[in-house]
Amino acid sequence: MAADHGGPEKESMSDDKDKPQAAIAPLAYENKAFLNGPEGRGIRIMSEYYEPLARFRKERIQDTIVFFGSARFHSRSEAENALLLLDKPGSRTPAPPEQQAAVQKAKAAVQMARYYEDARKLSFMLTKWSMGIPGKRHRFVITSGGGPGIMEAANLGAYEAGGKTIGLNIRLPYEQMPNRYITPSLNFEFHYFFMRKYWFAYLSKALVIFPGGFGTMDELFEILTLAQTEKLAKKILVVIYGREYWNRVINLDALAESGAIAPEDKDLFRMADTPEEAFETLKHGLTKFHLQAPPPAKEKAPEIAKTRG
Repeated sequence: MAADHGGPEKESMSDDKDKPQAAIAPLAYENKAFLNGPEGRGIRIMSEYYEPLARFRKERIQDTIVFFGSARFHSRSEAENALLLLDKPGSRTPAPPEQQAAVQKAKAAVQMARYYEDARKLSFMLTKWSMGIPGKRHRFVITSGGGPGIMEAANLGAYEAGGKTIGLNIRLPYEQMPNRYITPSLNFEFHYFFMRKYWFAYLSKALVIFPGGFGTMDELFEILTLAQTEKLAKKILVVIYGREYWNRVINLDALAESGAIAPEDKDLFRMADTPEEAFETLKHGLTKFHLQAPPPAKEKAPEIAKTRG
């Protein structure tokens, strides 16, 4: 009987050879479409916890002092130069209304520049002091939101003192660029506001609240609420800087007088008007609550070990 050289089986083998090879599927943690989609949200959130945690451990950061304040304030030299370009007091013809408004805004910027310079000086003083604290880990590292204004001033002061300094930036539609004084290995950028807030609070032993707007007030009242409701497992010192500014912006006495807060809730913060006053307040509080050894706990009676039956 003659051999069958054709048939379905041979045709099938030939077809398999002609089929293209299957592409190698991406690993799940390298699949950008998945990671950036709604199903990857949990992983993105956890990444903004574990990645900063790994870097803080590597850099041996134990705790921080966080500076909050307006991103719109400039250094004194920058504000004065901007005013000089706009203001022409020798001109015989009055400036148009839009230029007059710009001049008034520039004059206000010169006045508010004192807070930039004060934040810079206070950050310098705190960093110099903290660098002298013995230990293997870095204590009370100056931290900011990473952007311009008071944030830049805080990072600049720590940079000038020769210490590490942290920037916790946030990615916004109008891109907020990190300032150049942040320690490169401690320059962070977050997508989620609540994860950024977590890192502001988790490592912080003190907050310094400089004059600012909505964002500054948001951070201030969030921490005060956590302290008021005893949701913090540690003592966080709060220094509100600039009595004249803050007394115009918010009336905390009215809250207490109206019964909206208890009178003792005003003890959750201290006010300061000079870098020296703020420094002494912070140094005293940080030493008392976070550097001195706690009193020995009372010895408890031995407990009976539980056995599994």
